[in-house]
Amino acid sequence: MNVGRVYWLMLTLALGACETSPEKKENPAEERTKIATLNTQLAIAYMRDNENELALKKLAKALDADPKYVDAHNTYALLYSRLGNVEKAEQSYKDALRIDPINPSALNNYGQFLCQEKRYDEGQAKFLEAIKNPLYRSPENALTNAGLCALQAKNLEVAEQHFRNALQINAELAPALFSMAQLSYDKASYLQARGYHQRFVQVAPQTPRSLWLGIRIEHALHDKDAESSYSLVLKNKFPDAPETGFLQQGKFD
Repeated sequence: MNVGRVYWLMLTLALGACETSPEKKENPAEERTKIATLNTQLAIAYMRDNENELALKKLAKALDADPKYVDAHNTYALLYSRLGNVEKAEQSYKDALRIDPINPSALNNYGQFLCQEKRYDEGQAKFLEAIKNPLYRSPENALTNAGLCALQAKNLEVAEQHFRNALQINAELAPALFSMAQLSYDKASYLQARGYHQRFVQVAPQTPRSLWLGIRIEHALHDKDAESSYSLVLKNKFPDAPETGFLQQGKFD
């Protein structure tokens, strides 16, 4: 991991602080927040490399510098969740939201955590809280997550409404398009499923799962050419995928 660049930035900031004239001294609170920010960024970089112990140490330094730095609490929660410490993960989310109750990132992440814990109603509620923040730049993502959470709870009508709302904000949102294609197929609305699937293909790379859905949609619509086209791509690009096995066995259900 290239952490050297971040350390050099920290060093530069430190040297800059030494050279600042008395009239230009930074506010101590701002300086603590800078330290917290840099250590949180380092923690995220370590997490990407699965250096979880080092990430924990950097987050501890971040909160030591600024105990109210929401991103550090949010990152702590993600790390504890990865480590399987459910209790500490949830407490970290609660700490973040106690400081900033409308923080969309913390609400969105907490919602995903709750859905993973099969607390579906609570999870969806957090996603919907997130989209109420007028400063949230991507509410469609929270709506899509709410839809996925509703799917896990087998509440298909609610899930569909969440996906539709997400697509009203961003008509090219791949996860929502794929989910709507799958829901439409499951309801035997095959022409609608094709429409959503074609829109998905235009904005996202094909995967074994999306190709397999395309094959089944075209099989249901008796379009042999389209079915064969998807089948050829699946077999050539993903020969070892489980979906390729389903195709070879003729399992379309």
